Amino acid sequence: MDKVLNFQQGRVPLLISMPHAGLRLTPAVEAGLIPDARSLPDTDWHIPRLYEFAAELGASTLAAEYSRFVIDLNRPSDDKPLYAGATTGLYPATLFDGIPLFSEGMEPSPAERATYLEQIWTPYHRTLQNELARLKAEFGYALLFDAHSIRSIIPHLFDGKLPDFNLGTFNGASCDPQLATELEAICARHTDYSHVLNGRFKGGHITRHYGNPAQNIHAVQLELGQCTYMEEFEPFRYRPDLAAPTQVVLRELLQGLLAWGQKH
Repeated sequence: MDKVLNFQQGRVPLLISMPHAGLRLTPAVEAGLIPDARSLPDTDWHIPRLYEFAAELGASTLAAEYSRFVIDLNRPSDDKPLYAGATTGLYPATLFDGIPLFSEGMEPSPAERATYLEQIWTPYHRTLQNELARLKAEFGYALLFDAHSIRSIIPHLFDGKLPDFNLGTFNGASCDPQLATELEAICARHTDYSHVLNGRFKGGHITRHYGNPAQNIHAVQLELGQCTYMEEFEPFRYRPDLAAPTQVVLRELLQGLLAWGQKH
């Protein structure tokens, strides 16, 4: 494999992880995808662009290069399910709409998938782990913000329209409860947007695995409704007019994380 991730080291104790932003495919995955999947509809579109301002705040950023259709970096390596009900695994087999991702008999082989685990999943998690360890060693604590986005209406996965800002802290286990309360309050001040804490999205593997308040590592996932910054259907255009006010809230959330860290 060539480049599998994009990592930029910052100067404050905050790491922003973007595990589902990747667009690259391996030859085996590309050859096997059904026509409806070739536009990569379940991508967390434009997340690195949406969070470009984080560099000004001094945050470290880590973004995937490969699509979640190759391997899902927000799932555990043993592929144990994270949620009851409909969900996708380490090697997704279906689109969010529930239809098969690959043409029959065209899934990558177990040997190819073992390569993806070794050469895509493992470097991402090694980088994440090393950076959190560096931040904790330097500052005494580390903050992890796992940045995601999703189409706001997906009947196969959930009823109705999702809130705009879906904060997840694994029901309070991945970060200090007071931090979650402060982030909720920031969302509540922005009345043009809806929000929820630990609703449909409580945090995936990254939030659950790395968040450890007892060790001063606090992790929060944000699943952002894509209607807040882009066109949700092909060609999935970024909408600067929608994104700009959304970025105001995102900036306040990240500043809120950093301010909380400095107080504690």
